[in-house]
Amino acid sequence: MTIGMFTSFITRHWFSPTAIRIWSDDATLQAWLDVEAALARAQAELQMIPQDAANRIASCCRAEGFDHERLSREIAFAQHPFVPVLKQLEERCGEPAAGYVHWGATTQNIFDTAIALQLKQTHAHLTDVVQRCEDHASRLAHNHKATLQAGRTHGQHALPMTFGFRAAAWHAELRRGRERLQARANDAFLTYFGGAIGTFAAMGGKGRAVEEATARLLGLAPARLPVRSSFDRVADYLGGFALLAGTLQKIAGDIVFMQRTEIGEVEEAFHMGKVGSSTMAQKRNPSAALVLISLCRLLEARMPLILSSMVRMDEGDSSATNVSDIVVSEMAILAASIVEAAERVLGGLQVNEEAMARNLELTQGLIMSEAVMMQLSPMIGRHKAHHLLYEAAQETATHGTPFVETMRHALHSVELGDVHLDLSPSAYLGEISEIIRDASSDEELQS
Repeated sequence: MTIGMFTSFITRHWFSPTAIRIWSDDATLQAWLDVEAALARAQAELQMIPQDAANRIASCCRAEGFDHERLSREIAFAQHPFVPVLKQLEERCGEPAAGYVHWGATTQNIFDTAIALQLKQTHAHLTDVVQRCEDHASRLAHNHKATLQAGRTHGQHALPMTFGFRAAAWHAELRRGRERLQARANDAFLTYFGGAIGTFAAMGGKGRAVEEATARLLGLAPARLPVRSSFDRVADYLGGFALLAGTLQKIAGDIVFMQRTEIGEVEEAFHMGKVGSSTMAQKRNPSAALVLISLCRLLEARMPLILSSMVRMDEGDSSATNVSDIVVSEMAILAASIVEAAERVLGGLQVNEEAMARNLELTQGLIMSEAVMMQLSPMIGRHKAHHLLYEAAQETATHGTPFVETMRHALHSVELGDVHLDLSPSAYLGEISEIIRDASSDEELQS
């Protein structure tokens, strides 16, 4: 695993300590040994190896007893990532147990199953943090379900809405991201014990039973068809990481946009000592949201490597597995780091209701042009109302004349006179209240 950026004094505060522990060298070695121990126990249950040998193997499968420096040297010399591990395990077990270590398995069986164990641990942590992000978005939606804000399309004011509507959308998309990962987990956390090419040829006719028993002992599911060249199930699960990152990058982008000096509608948490610039003392940058965007980009950039790792020559291809063994761990750490960063951003977000109200009035009423058009349409038809309002709106945009005045002039030009029109933004929110209420099963949102 590449750990430089995860341990650098410059960037290590970006990354999840929990996920780094799960994917550390010590934890990875322990996951390999846990798989070897479970394999031996399963084979003893099926009377393929002596019970005493399985007990001895399991008792020796403790990572703290291994010489890491020696492993590093011997892996480099042997140009094989696991045989030196087996050598030390055999030395610790002694005879006759050493003769039953790794019975009928191949290296990728151990590595792929260990990755499933580590992914499962990461998944439990990650989905728990996503749930907390959902809770923060739910609270924002509930607290601001009536806080008026300009809705924007293409960076321009479109229609009035509420900030709670935006937060409810964040909440719903986060929930879908978590549910998507949970739905994919069952097919991704698998044991692989097919041996050299996946046919269980070295298992004496008990290969599928070994896989079932080992899966039970490890809390995983059996691959059933453990072809070494198949990587689609893990790639599918990791695709869920990328989709979740897309959601959180969008949310972070929203926050960065709304924190602009000219907009000032939200601000991420600030504390004395948080510095925005080495020269400009006034800066309160959305630093946490920007780090979140950076982490999302780092994760998304790795997804093409996962897709290319699906292309595996014949029944085994280390040019692909060498890549996936590194990139899976990186993506897992990045995914956990992303959701932890998102929790900090959402949990500390400050909402400036006054700025939202002020910005809503910036276009001098133009944000209500569709509302006026729909009120006029029953009188003169939608097409004529749109044409009328278009000219009035462009007059306001070009010359700065308040929209109510240009609209009044336009109404007189078609002899509609003093028609009463409702120009209150709060009267043109559509079904926002019902949408926010129904967008989630969360009781707070429904109150």
